Amino acid sequence: MSDGRAWQGNVKARLYERVRERGYESLTAFAEARPAVPLHLLAEELGKDDVAGVQVLSGLLAEAERHKQVTRFVRDVFTRLWSQSVPDGWPLVLDDANRFKVAEAIGSWIAYTPETHKERARQVRTALLAMPPPPGWRPFGPDDELLLSLLPDEEA
Repeated sequence: MSDGRAWQGNVKARLYERVRERGYESLTAFAEARPAVPLHLLAEELGKDDVAGVQVLSGLLAEAERHKQVTRFVRDVFTRLWSQSVPDGWPLVLDDANRFKVAEAIGSWIAYTPETHKERARQVRTALLAMPPPPGWRPFGPDDELLLSLLPDEEA
């Protein structure tokens, strides 16, 4: 995508046209049918040369805000970034290489988290590092039991 085609034309219209072509009413429905698939792979599926992962992220956030499901969105993004950076799950040993993978996943997640949820995301990071999950743990979607316990829904 180095030629910048993802940013040409009406990005939002293209994104939703691709989602509808695949039989989904919303970007959220499209993404939910592919739990824990990294954002860049969702983008590739929608348009290898003209859709970017950040566009998918932005669209998912907009839908989450409209439906008052931002906390669920935040958990969903965690699962997608985790599967990208730490595909084998929580490491048995947090050596330098594994520490980098975990930091990459959590750091990217916090960076992509809306400002309204950043403090809660930092608290999740602290909790995960203070009391690590069992080796091999990885969430397969936003309703993962551990993620729900760390980041419960609060929207009304």
